[in-house]
Amino acid sequence: MIQARNIQKNFGHLNVLKGVDLSVKKEEIVAIVGPSGAGKTTLLQIIGTLDKADKGSLMIENRRLDNLSEKELALFRNRKIGFIFQFHQLLPEFTALENVMIPALIAKCDVGDAQKRAKELLAYLGLKEREEHKPGELSGGEKQRIAVARALINHPAVILADEPSGSLDSKNKEELHKLLFDLRNKFGQTIVLVTHDKELASLSDTVIEMRDGMMSENSV
Repeated sequence: MIQARNIQKNFGHLNVLKGVDLSVKKEEIVAIVGPSGAGKTTLLQIIGTLDKADKGSLMIENRRLDNLSEKELALFRNRKIGFIFQFHQLLPEFTALENVMIPALIAKCDVGDAQKRAKELLAYLGLKEREEHKPGELSGGEKQRIAVARALINHPAVILADEPSGSLDSKNKEELHKLLFDLRNKFGQTIVLVTHDKELASLSDTVIEMRDGMMSENSV
C-alpha cells in the first residue's frame, strides 16, 4: 500500500530525515515511535503529501506521488488519504455532521450522498444523537470520533494518525485504540500512526522506532 524509499528532508542546515525507507502492506497497522525531534511527524506529513521530501520516492496504492503537481497531490490526498490529528481540527462553526461531510463535498460528491455516508459513519461511531451539535458542545472523545468519521468519509486507501490519543483521558484513549483496530477489521483500512503511547504501539502489527531522522535497529 505504501512504499517510501530514501526519504530525505532538510530544514535549513537541520537534517530531519536522513534516508528513510518504509513499506506498509494493505490492512496493516504500523506505529512509528521515538523521541521528540526524531522526524516522526515530518515523515507522516510527507507520506500524507502535506510536505515534500527533498529526495526519495513515494508510492501509495501503486501510484508514484513525488513527481505530481500540487493540484494533482491535493486531489489524491482528498480522495485517498484520511487524517486524524492529536487535536481533532474540527471547524467550530459547523455541526458534527457538516464537519464529517466537508472532505466529500471538496471531492464534489453529491450532497445527499455525502450526508447519507456521514450519517452512517456517525451512527457506527455511536454519535447519531450528536449530528447537529457543534464542537464546543462535545466532549474530547466525541470530537476525536467525529475526526475519525471525517477521515473515513471518502473511503481512503490510507489513514494517517498523528498522536491520535494524545489529548484524551484514559477511558477515551482506550476506546479510540479499540476503534482504530475495529476500522481495520470492518473497513479493511491501512493505518500508519505516530504515537508516544506504548500501549497503542504494542497493539500494532508493526512498530518502527525512529531516532535522529533514521529508522532504529530496534524496529520490529
